[in-house]
Amino acid sequence: MADETTERPLIRGMGLGTSVLMNMLDMFGVGPFITIPLIIGAMGGPQAMLGWILGAVFAMCDGLVISELGAAMPNAGGSYYFLKEIYGPNKLGRLLSFLFIWQVTFSAPLSIASGCIGLSHYASYFYAPLTHDIAVRHLQVTLPFIGVLQAKAMFSMATLLAIGTVCLAVFLLYRRITDIAWFSKLLAIGVFGSLGWIIFTGITHFNPAMAFSFPKGAFHLDENFFTGLGAAMLVSTYDYWGYYNICYLSEEVKEPEKNVPRAVMISIVLVAIIYITMNISVLGVVPWQEMMSSAHSDTRFYVISVMMQRVYGHWAGYLITGLIIWTAFASVFSLLLGYSRVPYAAAIDNNYFKVFGKLHPKHRFPYVSLLTLGAVSIAFCFLSLADVIAALVVIRIILQFLLQTVGVIVLRIRRPDMPRPFRMWLYPLPALMATIGFVYILFSRPYFGKEIRYATVLLVLGLIIYLVRSYFRREWPFGSGTLQPAAAADAPSIDLPDSHEAD
Repeated sequence: MADETTERPLIRGMGLGTSVLMNMLDMFGVGPFITIPLIIGAMGGPQAMLGWILGAVFAMCDGLVISELGAAMPNAGGSYYFLKEIYGPNKLGRLLSFLFIWQVTFSAPLSIASGCIGLSHYASYFYAPLTHDIAVRHLQVTLPFIGVLQAKAMFSMATLLAIGTVCLAVFLLYRRITDIAWFSKLLAIGVFGSLGWIIFTGITHFNPAMAFSFPKGAFHLDENFFTGLGAAMLVSTYDYWGYYNICYLSEEVKEPEKNVPRAVMISIVLVAIIYITMNISVLGVVPWQEMMSSAHSDTRFYVISVMMQRVYGHWAGYLITGLIIWTAFASVFSLLLGYSRVPYAAAIDNNYFKVFGKLHPKHRFPYVSLLTLGAVSIAFCFLSLADVIAALVVIRIILQFLLQTVGVIVLRIRRPDMPRPFRMWLYPLPALMATIGFVYILFSRPYFGKEIRYATVLLVLGLIIYLVRSYFRREWPFGSGTLQPAAAADAPSIDLPDSHEAD
């Protein structure tokens, strides 16, 4: 391992095809397979498909925001550079970009842990006692001005499997980026194979009367409808997220000004089509009433396995379970790869802890960042999946996505002459719609204050750390001084010759 900050840059080794694959692997994961009963239960019937459809619309709107920013600022770290440039690199942007990295240190492991927990739950189809709790602890603390923070920590054999999944992903990622690209394509075979089989089964056994048997008052626009829609959209937002993953890796993408926005938009469109088709087809095979009841039983962990078993027999249930586990691991692999580049980008910009700026001396990847995120992910594997998903979505909306959707408009006003290889369509409508959607998800759900308190604690702690550091370093708001970026931040990335392209 290296013991000093790198002087050599990252390697541009990914083309458009690999970039789209990395995004889609991130987006799929175990989410759509394990959250179908949760979305149906949130709205009380197949009208919950509105959550998937609106989730796709808002993902497209935010994807246009991400595409414009990613094409204009193709740096490792993605949103870190976006926020810094939008709000001023030596002013408010310095603070907001630091807070983004701070929340990533927690939200990224939450996202990774959610995939590992979901994977271990699906594995309980093979061996039901996996999810039986061995120990449970209810944690609670009361903070002044914020309120009560609650969490439930659990330990079971599934927890050990989730931890083992994190360790395996770290092991496989501990190597050169060009060695990883081929492995992402191998993982993609299992992902698309499982999705294709599920959709084929749903279509060939589809019962329209079952899929569209709406309960009485399903579309009555009362308080319960909009509250349920907010809860459904929170879950669908979690399932769609990942389209921005390539922005974290853009310094390792060939021609990022073209390939980053293309990868974002292509992955959103393809995943939205697959998700909506898959879920409608599942509703035509498994009655929604059964899925609602399964939301409170152990079968909620593997509803797709039950569906395939019902159609083909036990062998199909076992096979699809194995394929879904493969898909979940592919997402964990992609998430950990992308997020490990974010603290690295801030560290070489001297806006985060210096240790994260170290690259492996031989394979040129940020090994400290990778190992740290892996360790925090292991800690979050002891939480429940529902708590992990809700906390992740709320924290990221408040401390990342709202700042970006508003920020893209601010940047247009502040720097109208900035080169923009890609400009969002119908500006500023997508940014405004994405902002409205995120605010709705935050406040339209029952008990929304629980996760907002988590985000508030992270925000306050991050502010304290930043202000203490900036005071001693005489940075904004205590002075105008800024530390020079490390050498790697100004060095051009290495473009591989065609014979070594990962794509």
